[in-house]
Amino acid sequence: MTEPAAVTLARHFSSLTIDRIPARHLEDAKALIADWFGVALAGSRTESGAIVRRFAMETGGSAEAAMVNGGGVRVPAVHAAFANAIASHSVELDDVDILALYHFSPPVVAAALAAAERAGATGAELLAAVVGGCEAMARLSDATNPSLRNRGYHTTPTVGVFGAAVAAGMLFRLNEAAMVSALGLAGAQASGLMEMYGPSMQKRFNPGPAARNGVTAAVMAALGFTGAATILDGERGFCRAFSDGFDPVPLTRGLGEEFPIFIEYKAYSCARPIHNGIDCAIDIRRQMGAAGVDGIRRITVRRHPTWAHYHQIPHPATHHEAQVSLNYSVAVALREGAALLPQYVEEKLRDPAILRLSGMLTVVPDETLPRGVSCHMTVEAADGAFFAAQVDHPKGSIANPMTPAEAAAKAHLLGDPVIGAEGVDRLLAQIRTVGTAPRAAALMALAQGAP
Repeated sequence: MTEPAAVTLARHFSSLTIDRIPARHLEDAKALIADWFGVALAGSRTESGAIVRRFAMETGGSAEAAMVNGGGVRVPAVHAAFANAIASHSVELDDVDILALYHFSPPVVAAALAAAERAGATGAELLAAVVGGCEAMARLSDATNPSLRNRGYHTTPTVGVFGAAVAAGMLFRLNEAAMVSALGLAGAQASGLMEMYGPSMQKRFNPGPAARNGVTAAVMAALGFTGAATILDGERGFCRAFSDGFDPVPLTRGLGEEFPIFIEYKAYSCARPIHNGIDCAIDIRRQMGAAGVDGIRRITVRRHPTWAHYHQIPHPATHHEAQVSLNYSVAVALREGAALLPQYVEEKLRDPAILRLSGMLTVVPDETLPRGVSCHMTVEAADGAFFAAQVDHPKGSIANPMTPAEAAAKAHLLGDPVIGAEGVDRLLAQIRTVGTAPRAAALMALAQGAP
C-alpha cells in the first residue's frame, strides 16, 4: 500500500539540509528574505501592523523572538510569527507565485525567523528552512489549485500553514515522525477565505494565523503531540476537503531532486493580478503623454476569465480596498505614472480626476489571452485616437524581473523611513552572507534600529 504523502514529505523535509539544495534556490531564499524585510518594515508602520504588535505585547509570554519595528521587545515565537506575518502583508508589496494565487514569505519567512530565534539556529539552517517551507506551499498549491481558490479559500493561509510548519519543524530539528505530526497538526488548523476584499483589514490578517499555527504545530510535535499521517491525501484530508480537483502527483513528484519554487516580486503596492493592468496603464500614459490623460473618454480592459471577475471596485472606500481595486490602480497609474505607497493614501481616494478614470473602466473577459494574469487595455483619447497595450508578464515576474538594483531600491524605499538607509544597507549585507552566519537571529536584531 502506498504510504501517505505526509510521511513521504516528512522524510524529505526532516533530512533537508543546505548542502542538498541547489545554489539557485538558496539565492532565491536570500532574495525572498531581503524582500520580506523591506515589506515588513513598511508594514510595521501601518495601522494593522501596529495593532497586531500591540496584541502580541499585551498577550505576553516568554521572551523568545522579536517583532519588526518592535523596539527590541521579545515575545513568544508564536506571537512574533503572527505579528510579523501580518505586518509583511500590510502594504501589498510582498512576493507572489507565478499564478498570482499566493504569497510565500508572510507565512514562511515570518515563521522561520521566529522559530530560528527560539531554536538558536544558524543562518544555514534558516535558509534551508525557508526553501523547505516554500517547497511545501508550492507542492500543496499545485495539488489543489485552481479549485481551492475557486471554492473561496485563500491559498496563502490555507497552504501557508503547512509551509510554516515545515520551516519551523526543520529549525526545531524534528525527526521524520515528529515532522509527520507537525504536518498533521498544521492541517488541523488550515483556514483562510477569499471573502477578504473590501474596506476592512481582513486581507492583512490572513497570513498571521498561518504563520502562528505552523509554529504551534511544530512546537507541539516537538513536545510529543502526534498528528494524523493521512492529513493531506486521506479520504477526509486537506486536499479533498479544500479542492474539487485534487491531483496527488505534485505532492511528491521529483521529491529531493526538483524544487518547484517559482517566486516573483511586486513592483506595485497592490494585489498581484492587478499589476498587468498597471503596466498597461503606464505604457499607454507614455504613448499618449501625461497631458492627454485628463481627456480620456473610455478605458476597456480585457482580462483572462481566471481573474476577470475579481478586483472590480470603481470607488474604493479605504486604502485597503484601493489596493485590491483594478479600477483605482489603473486610474492612479494613468494619472501619476506610478502605483506605490504614495499612490495608495486616503486623500487620493477623493481626487476627482482619479475617480473619473476609475469609474469609466470596463472589464471584458477574454479567454484568448495567454495567461491568467494577462491584460489587454484600450484607451480612447479626447480626440478620438485609440491607444493600446498588452502585458502578459508584469514587472517583477520571472519573465520580466526586477534588477538587483531595483530590488535594493525597493528595500530602501520601504525600509529607510523605519531603520534608515545605513540600517537597510547593513541588513541587506547580512542577508547576502547569512548562509555562513552562526546565528540567524542577527537578521532580526538589525531590523530593530531607528533612523
